[in-house]
Amino acid sequence: MNNTLQLCVQVLVHVYLTAVISRNQEGPGEMGKAVRIPKDDQEKMKELFKINQFNLMASDLIALNRSLPDVRLEGCKTKVYPDELPNTSVVIVFHNEAWSTLLRTVYSVINRSPHYLLSEIILVDDASERDFLKMALENYVKNLEVPVKIIRMEQRSGLIRARLRGAAASKGQVITFLDAHCECTLGWLEPLLARIKESRKTVVCPIIDLISDDNFEYTAGSDMTYGGFNWKLNFRWYPVPQREMDRRKGDRTLPVRTPTMAGGLFSIDRNYFEEIGAYDAGMDIWGGENLEMSFRIWQCGGSLEIVTCSHVGHVFRKATPYTFPGGTGHVINKNNRRLAEVWMDEFKDFFYIISPGVVKVDYGDVSVRKALRENLKCKPFSWYLENIYPDSQIPRRYYSLGEIRNVETNQCLDNMGRKDNEKVGMFNCHGMGGNQVFSYTAEKEIRTDDFCLDVSRLSGPVIMLKCHHMRGNQLWEYDAETHTILHIITQGCLTVSKLYDGSQGTTVEMCNGGPLQMWMLRNYTLLEVIRKVFYSPLDYKL
Repeated sequence: MNNTLQLCVQVLVHVYLTAVISRNQEGPGEMGKAVRIPKDDQEKMKELFKINQFNLMASDLIALNRSLPDVRLEGCKTKVYPDELPNTSVVIVFHNEAWSTLLRTVYSVINRSPHYLLSEIILVDDASERDFLKMALENYVKNLEVPVKIIRMEQRSGLIRARLRGAAASKGQVITFLDAHCECTLGWLEPLLARIKESRKTVVCPIIDLISDDNFEYTAGSDMTYGGFNWKLNFRWYPVPQREMDRRKGDRTLPVRTPTMAGGLFSIDRNYFEEIGAYDAGMDIWGGENLEMSFRIWQCGGSLEIVTCSHVGHVFRKATPYTFPGGTGHVINKNNRRLAEVWMDEFKDFFYIISPGVVKVDYGDVSVRKALRENLKCKPFSWYLENIYPDSQIPRRYYSLGEIRNVETNQCLDNMGRKDNEKVGMFNCHGMGGNQVFSYTAEKEIRTDDFCLDVSRLSGPVIMLKCHHMRGNQLWEYDAETHTILHIITQGCLTVSKLYDGSQGTTVEMCNGGPLQMWMLRNYTLLEVIRKVFYSPLDYKL
């Protein structure tokens, strides 16, 4: 099939699907519109909401094959993809998922994917307890147009191990992982598979669109954001930097190289998934596996991209309806500790010192994962920060990582609430990291995580603002001989001052050489933080 004929076929399919969609636009939620629940049903709606932490009543009113708008960039709609694309197994893990959201996910895959590209859909049941997810589901999927296989986990194992089971059973050339409350849009699959055909070591993610947990309204995600993380190893979305825009020469339909992925939705060559180490089976349930895989892909010779011509919607919930064995915090801390020990080298100290409670967690044996890193001849984390994520919140070069103590008061700078526009306070130095961890970087920022010390004028309050890397109000210079911290723009010195409520705060005043303007920058050692956390009589929580 030549490109002209293929384009004609794609246009005809698009016209047909648009016609089908148009017949159903009046139903609840059609074309991605919000569902409004009558006042008389509000109390029942609130009760049902608790089951899955989304509006179950709204979801159940929406057709399982509801129509959605075509949210792609115009340039994506006319792209022509190769004739011979790899096929894919779509792996969907669920645990006590709602019938309507699970089946809507399945229908969206079937209805908006060329069937010759769908090897199978694999539903992995992570020990669900609801009856309708047993025999009723098995009987229902037998009549679908694409082979659907259901795999049952013997006991609750979590997303990571359930995905490993699904991947092991897959037969497709590519594995596409989706969450159980997604909706795929027109043309979502071909650009993902085409990119993997082009480069089998490229792991690709769609743009993740927002499906409201309150009313199931469908909102297009942005092609101008990509994945990053902070010192606490929390995944975050950040604006696509100019360097990446320049690399693509302004063509927004080209894939975006992303330092990390959200982890719920992505496609990967099945053989490469095994070669690169699949998932860390030592991790529990969910959490941290997305960063672990992101670091591993980049450091070990692969690449990670957001394919901007692919859109998949996802129900984003404000809370999880599920319990984690051992508690959510414990599970995520264990998983993050494993990824830090294996992949982050000396930069793991940023994580441990700002989250010292993590060092109490038993993270198991990571020798197999370290051997994997050695066998794959993976690059150090410093290379990742330098080449893949130079705008990371973790500075590549820094002079100190620890407390900033005032000579006169013997108190430390304290980022009390870790909030934007928060005033910087002074509190007794506790040596246990957390809010009193600051890094003085080679770029002359004083930062903690993604917040920097910022002041706009002499005698003005020193506050924490998001680091913008534009220097200006966030540029400081420490003099190790005089122990002063000079604010370069105002030429004032960081000074302890009294706040309106009588507590100690900070400002910038004309430099006078006094002890209220003298500061000691001290590096924490991980050993001392561990000792403080383990043996402090305080019940210190971060």
